[in-house]
Amino acid sequence: MMDIDDGAGRSRMLPPLPERMRPRTLDGYVGQRHLVGEGGVLRKMMESGNLSSFILWGPPGVGKTTLARIVAKSLNREFYTLSAVSAGVKEVREVIERARAGSFFSAGRAPILFIDEIHRFSKSQQDALLGAVEDGTIILIGATTENPSFEVNTPLLSRCQVFVLKSLDRADLQELLDRTLREDELLKDMDIRVTETEALFRYSGGDARKLLNILEMTVGSFSPGEPKVIDNKVVTDCLQENTAIYDKGGEMHYDIISAFIKSVRGSDPNAAVYYLARMLKGGEDPLFIARRLCILAAEDIGLANPNALLLAEACFRIVHNIGMPEARIPLAETTIYLASSAKSNSAYLAIGRAMELADKTQTSSVPLYLRNAPTRLMEELGYSDGYKYAHDYPGHWTDLEFMPEDLVGTRLYEPAENKSEQTLEARLSALWPKYYGK
Repeated sequence: MMDIDDGAGRSRMLPPLPERMRPRTLDGYVGQRHLVGEGGVLRKMMESGNLSSFILWGPPGVGKTTLARIVAKSLNREFYTLSAVSAGVKEVREVIERARAGSFFSAGRAPILFIDEIHRFSKSQQDALLGAVEDGTIILIGATTENPSFEVNTPLLSRCQVFVLKSLDRADLQELLDRTLREDELLKDMDIRVTETEALFRYSGGDARKLLNILEMTVGSFSPGEPKVIDNKVVTDCLQENTAIYDKGGEMHYDIISAFIKSVRGSDPNAAVYYLARMLKGGEDPLFIARRLCILAAEDIGLANPNALLLAEACFRIVHNIGMPEARIPLAETTIYLASSAKSNSAYLAIGRAMELADKTQTSSVPLYLRNAPTRLMEELGYSDGYKYAHDYPGHWTDLEFMPEDLVGTRLYEPAENKSEQTLEARLSALWPKYYGK
């Protein structure tokens, strides 16, 4: 909050810069052109007036709440909002009853219920919404930073479209910065020169709210009357001196998660369990952490220690079953084990190469002897003819080419240098010397 003179010698408190710059129409909305730009699916929905329930899925600070408010205002719909962190079934039912009793509902314009962090709603809370969404009592707009396929009940999810929002790119951030310096009621009258933007954009991480908070903090770091020249050093120094302010309200939420992931990947169990504690102390959903551990086990440990994925999967089930505060113990055990384990990203790289190759070779034909032959005609055409059943041969292996003819010789999996994968490579070298021979 900042003071500003109201022109009559009185001061009034201004809301924070992100709130002052919150757009009220699509024309002032920055980013998400694939949804709200010309021909975008959400813009079409708004222009037609045929509004249906949807979920906005994307990282923080990309405009999910703002977009929901713009939709409600542009379509002249009553707007209710709940936070999944603090609201329960009782609050959900109260809103539904108010919606049914309201003039908007009787006029045939179902009110909008916006639920922030809908991924934190329990099954019973989501079930309480289902009937009202089904019969059109309310239009549900949910916001989530988590994949709704995992976090939203199937019956509710099936009644909602899912729109994916993206982090703001450099052009979006520049547009927002220029607009803020030009239009904000306080900053537009200041002599502010931004000579470098790299630090501003880098620390914001594609988050509009974070960018504006950093800008406001940096501007406030100058002494009265001092020229306000913002460069990379000024921004960096300001953030280092105001870490506590910068972190207030969870602004470093994703920075802590990033540090946690990188500490596990970097084999530092001490840092990893420290950042785990920071997340738990900050109220992070333990299932969110458990999912990240599953991803880490597959992406960064992989075939160097396949047991890591089994432990991470078990941890997820245990955390789901017992909850906090006891869940901190299996989370710590799994974190320490994964951080201390040998590392390999060979499976991650292999599927990446395979996906890229698959994009380019959609027309490559599967060899006839590998094809399914459910009909007599297919058998007559040679489907499955020549296939060798591996278990009929010594060592349960036979020399049969499985790649499409135009991809023979392609090597996608590269064994990493760890004990587990060196054992795999030795076997592959014996079986496939043309691929893995030294």
